[in-house]
Parts: sequence; structure tokens; C-alpha cells
Amino acid sequence: MKKVSFKGSAMLSPIPPIMVSCGKGGEKNIITIAWTGIINSDPPLTYISVRKSRHSHAIIEREREFIINLPNEAMASKCDYCGVKSGKDVNKWDETGLTPLPADEVGCPMIAEAPVNLECRVIEQKEYPTHDMFIAEIVKVHADASLEQENGKLRIDKAGLIAYCHGEYIPLKSKAVGTFGYSVMKPKTKKRKDAERRAMQRTKK
Repeated sequence: MKKVSFKGSAMLSPIPPIMVSCGKGGEKNIITIAWTGIINSDPPLTYISVRKSRHSHAIIEREREFIINLPNEAMASKCDYCGVKSGKDVNKWDETGLTPLPADEVGCPMIAEAPVNLECRVIEQKEYPTHDMFIAEIVKVHADASLEQENGKLRIDKAGLIAYCHGEYIPLKSKAVGTFGYSVMKPKTKKRKDAERRAMQRTKK
């Protein structure tokens, strides 16, 4: 297969655009970030990389906490707005009409309209030339009740989430092509799981 080559760059796509809420009182802010991910499972650790010049950088550095809010397709425009506007100049909560919702474990508010919210406490800060990485423990997860199944599992695939790819916000609408471990699953197990999935889908109709 023929390839084309480019110089080294931050070309890992798609990635999740997240809306990070931080700060308290009159300094509450929202910043849209694409540099994020999971780095450990127990304890659950995540990270966000923030430009040193961004208004939220100083807030997170001082408060040592933030909330990752996963936006859905309906929030795409507001997600973009919070990435191009600075909290130094505008109150993003007022301008977007998003609703601050008190969190359980940290002092900054969640975005009520986001289908999934992750409360995070910073445990380490790493400095790099353009960004600082804030490594944090996920201390609480919230999700819209409509995403919970009868067995207690969450259907995050039904949340209408979006991805960020080369400057574009793209809705995640495709059906799953498989589940974890399906490549080595025994035929009998696959048949049973398929039947369970179909039964669950019928109950949701």
C-alpha cells in the first residue's frame, strides 16, 4: 500500500474534544481541550495538556482540580466557542447559556448539558515547551440517567458524542464493529452475547 509522508506533528486523530470546567465563584471558566486521554486504570488517571498562556492554566494550577465534560453533537458550537474565546474577555457560562451544576467531590461546577462528567483532582504537573500536562485522578463520574441500562451499565454510545479530527467536529454515529475480545471469542459465547444484545435492544424500543 502506497504511503505519503509528513514531518513529525501532533497528528493523532480522531480524539475527543472535551470541555473542561474549572474555577469557583466569579472565576468559573470553561476551556475546550483536545489533548487528553487515560493513562492508568487503578487508580483511574487522566490528563489534560493546557497551553501556558490560556486563562484556565493559572486556575487549574492554583486550584488543582477540574471537570472533564464530554459534549454531544448539540453542544458542538458551544464546544468550539469555549475553545476560541478566552475567559479573560468573556464569561463563557453566560455567553453559551450552559448550566453550572454543583459537583460532589470538587469545587468547580459540571456542565449540566454534557451527557458525561468526570470530576478530577490534579496529582502531578509536568512542564513542556508549549503545554503543561495536568495529571489527575478521576474521583467521580456522572452520566445522564437516560444512558443507564437495567443491568446498571452505561450506553455511552447513545450519548451522541463527537470527535475532533484535523480541525473538524465529527459526530460518532456509526455502529460498533465489535466488542473488546470479540476477535478471540468462542462461537458459542458470541452467539449468546448477540442474543443478549438483541434482547436488550428490544426492551429499549
